[in-house]
Amino acid sequence: MKICLAGQGAFGIKHLEALQKIEGIDVVSLAGGNLASTEEVARKFGIPHWTCDLGESLAQPGVEAAILATPTQMHAAQGEQCLRAGKHVMIEIPIADNLADSERLARVQKETGLVAMGGHTRRFNPSHQWIHKRILTGDLKIQQMDVQTYFFRRTNMNAAGKPRSWTDHLLWHHACHTIDLFQYQTGEIASHAHALQGPVHPTLGIAMDMSIGLKVPSGAICTLSLSFNNKGPLGTFFRYICDNGTYIARYDDLVDGDQQPIDLSTVDVSMNGIELQDREFFAAIRENREPNASVAQCLTAMRTLDRLDHCLRTDA
Repeated sequence: MKICLAGQGAFGIKHLEALQKIEGIDVVSLAGGNLASTEEVARKFGIPHWTCDLGESLAQPGVEAAILATPTQMHAAQGEQCLRAGKHVMIEIPIADNLADSERLARVQKETGLVAMGGHTRRFNPSHQWIHKRILTGDLKIQQMDVQTYFFRRTNMNAAGKPRSWTDHLLWHHACHTIDLFQYQTGEIASHAHALQGPVHPTLGIAMDMSIGLKVPSGAICTLSLSFNNKGPLGTFFRYICDNGTYIARYDDLVDGDQQPIDLSTVDVSMNGIELQDREFFAAIRENREPNASVAQCLTAMRTLDRLDHCLRTDA
């Protein structure tokens, strides 16, 4: 399958590294925001064509699908561009930075009948898969998810520590991971959703600290703390407090409440959540089916984010 990838930054590179491990996938074009760095990444990964024009990438001979690892603000328009061009598309999280654009993407997907998937990696991390399978068998029931998402980003820097041209967002990007995961793991939509945010950064124009509380009808709650001001251990840590055990997940790793590692080697065909996410995208295309984390499925998280956004605007 010939595909193109948009985004030469840190997460685009993570996808390219994962794609090298998936047989039958040929990345034939890379579309980036800076021609020099796009060429550098393309040459490193042996991609024969590079450009700053996504349309040019989509028009390369034989391209069937695209992966978008571009700035959040571009996701919705580029996702629609791919679908209108007749290409399947996976859009990195979040699929858009507002509910209206998310719903428009879902309508376009329905019109075209193509595969459109959100990059909700947490659904695919072996750590969260292990928990999910035990919830489905009735071995575990979530009482609370306690989640910390902490970075030190007082300037526009990407995950590789390099400058970038766009501004990230705690709510529409980083909270989206946890909100989707909580609703996915419980199988319910939040009946209560509240949010508080700290001071807005004078230059970046975004809140640098945020607190979110969710509750689903069964009674399970989620407590989420986010910060771009934290200087210390970085990333996201998930504590699952269940009726039958406590587990702590950090990306693809999992330990129990006593810090004993859980063997995840038999959960899936890889220990890399991004690779597993990409594999699901290609499998859905080949099998002509809806993928896990389809754009349609992503709407429940986007609707909850919209409610939280309204809460923050009301309390501002």
